Amino acid sequence: MWLGLTQLVSDNSRGLIRSMAVIGSAQAVNILISILRMKVLATLLGPTGVGLLSVYNSLQGVVTTAAGLGIGSSGVRQIASVKGEELALSRVRRVLVAAHLVQGALAMLGVWLLRAPISEWLFGDRTYATEVGLIGLAILLTLLGSAQTALLQGMRRIGDFGRVTVLSALIGTIAGLAAVWVYGEAGLIWFVVVQPLATIVIAMQYTRRLPKPTADRLSVAEIWDVWKPMAKLGAAFMLGGLATTATLLLVRGRITQELGLEAAGQFAAAWGITMTYVGFLLGAMAADYYPRLTEVINDRAAATRLMNDQAQLGLAIGGPVLLLLIGLAPWAITLLYSAEFAPAADLLQWQIVGNVFKLASWALAFSIVAAARSKTFFLMELSFNIVFLTMIWFLMPILGLRVTAIAFLVGYIVYFVTVNILAHTLQGFRWQALSLLLLALHVTLALALLALAQTAPEGAAIASVCLALATGLFGLRVVLIKMGPEGRVAAYFARIYAAIGWPIRSIS
Repeated sequence: MWLGLTQLVSDNSRGLIRSMAVIGSAQAVNILISILRMKVLATLLGPTGVGLLSVYNSLQGVVTTAAGLGIGSSGVRQIASVKGEELALSRVRRVLVAAHLVQGALAMLGVWLLRAPISEWLFGDRTYATEVGLIGLAILLTLLGSAQTALLQGMRRIGDFGRVTVLSALIGTIAGLAAVWVYGEAGLIWFVVVQPLATIVIAMQYTRRLPKPTADRLSVAEIWDVWKPMAKLGAAFMLGGLATTATLLLVRGRITQELGLEAAGQFAAAWGITMTYVGFLLGAMAADYYPRLTEVINDRAAATRLMNDQAQLGLAIGGPVLLLLIGLAPWAITLLYSAEFAPAADLLQWQIVGNVFKLASWALAFSIVAAARSKTFFLMELSFNIVFLTMIWFLMPILGLRVTAIAFLVGYIVYFVTVNILAHTLQGFRWQALSLLLLALHVTLALALLALAQTAPEGAAIASVCLALATGLFGLRVVLIKMGPEGRVAAYFARIYAAIGWPIRSIS
């Protein structure tokens, strides 16, 4: 059984695990930086300041997604698919950077010209018009940074990609916190601007080391020939991403107008932890998984194996952490923010259960992107956003802020079902037995912990620690199976499992 499993998954799994280790290490450092950043902001500005920053970030995200036309995602796919063709690769690289520059400049101009009505729409008056206008600059910088990181990811320069992630986060955080320290709430806009600027400066140090493009300067017609298919593919991906960012902006705007900036801050605190910790794992997996899946997507058997491998690794590694966070949410909120954010703990617990379904869906959803089914991707993303936004819009007067968390969970259950139907219909995907076991285990335990947390928070905290340790022990064993016995670390842990009477080779 050991030999059969090893032959089936070890080659793909080792590559995925190595990439996850590199990017995961970078993301772990990034999380520590994020913890420090949000802790300082929460202490200095409280829920109101955190809520204001979340609105800035949502506006930036919406316009950046729209202006980018999805070319960052389609560019990664295009680079990965022509990596061995030097002339085609050179053309894609040149167009990728030029497109982000032009599109970003147009977006910056548009936001500046519309800064007053946008401020009135988001905040009810024009007090923040100047800050809204400056977000246009952040949008241009973000798109230019995305072009650089897309190039590194498409070329599978995973180590460089990880270093850019860490260094840009560190430098951007130091500069941004300095602005908030000096100017208070008025410094938040500079906090938004310096983050993408740091990404550009750091990323260029690594993209300059890549082989220079060999293609001559392209004519307008040649640029159009390269840009058009990238934009056509990316546009639907952009619409899918825009559905999420626009939904989040609408939700934050409704919370701000209905319940105030403090409630928006509570929502932002829960959402921030949810996105940071799940984003850590998904970012670590995506760096190599996306281009790798793109290369084999037309081989259904190979793609299905790879998708199962990635789903299993995601649940095995991320599942125990999610279980731990459900029980420890009240303490995590106080530690990472402050006691003023205590109401966010309940929101966080519901969202984490939703993230179990998100984690299970993620590997399958990438098959739609890798297969360039852009319209399907857009409709797939709508499945979550329609449920999420509709529930919040109509049930907030009844359930208050808590509806945002309940809607998150229900939305991702619907998303999970949708993604499974699409992956099976379009790619012939089928779950392996181990995938179903991991999924059922973590969904059941997450729902049980959520129910316990509503009535006995202390009991849920103790139970979450025990369950995280137990599922972590099982998850590590899954990872060791996929890695194979080679290597000192794998051999060391294999001996530990053998010593406790649970030898690796006997797993079926």
